[in-house]
Amino acid sequence: MQRDVEIIPLDRTKELVIACDNSGAIGMKPMDEVSVPYETVSYYCFRVAWMECVSAGAIPLSVMIQNFCGNEAWTSLVDGIHQGMREIGTPELPITGSTESNFTLLQSAISVTVLGKRRKKKEQPISFSDQIKVAVIGSPLVGNEVIDQKDRIAPIGLFHWFCQQEEVLAVMPVGSKGVLAELNQMFTNSTLQFDCEMDIKKSAGPSTCFIVIYKQGGNDRMKRQAGGWFHPVKIIL
Repeated sequence: MQRDVEIIPLDRTKELVIACDNSGAIGMKPMDEVSVPYETVSYYCFRVAWMECVSAGAIPLSVMIQNFCGNEAWTSLVDGIHQGMREIGTPELPITGSTESNFTLLQSAISVTVLGKRRKKKEQPISFSDQIKVAVIGSPLVGNEVIDQKDRIAPIGLFHWFCQQEEVLAVMPVGSKGVLAELNQMFTNSTLQFDCEMDIKKSAGPSTCFIVIYKQGGNDRMKRQAGGWFHPVKIIL
């Protein structure tokens, strides 16, 4: 199962997991396409990178910020990442990074990298069977929709909960390629078709939703925990 992370062996039993996310033309500069505080920009970048790292089975260790918004934005960018950590409910991670201060860009740009560590494992593709269920948690949103429709975004704490459940076989954040592209990568059955009440080809921007694949016996508990963010996916053979 392909993930948007880099895996580097550390020793015979452990691996380093590197995940990152970028944001451009979103922030507080006059020429930005979407105008939002820098806390919001870094929060969503951190959210994506953290979700990618954790979905790969890693324990996050540190965060790095690559800041092209100017020195004055740094404190706000750090505050946004701290907000994400509070929502997860885990101990704060060390934050480092760098700011481009020699030149001024006309539009905002940042990148956030999350480093994590996991025990060595081989990624196993998932074959569909009638004993598993698939759902999308949250809705695919992009651009100003992320600001205007916050109630449709899957909470990062809910993502964390799903990653910790024994019945869950895989959790995958959805990005700009959309739900359908992620599903096609997760399953080895190339002839499968997917049906859902939402647009599964639409970009999910900063991972406003995620896919969960789980054992059928946990269906009621998964639906109850996700509440209104739960959207079942019907798989057609």
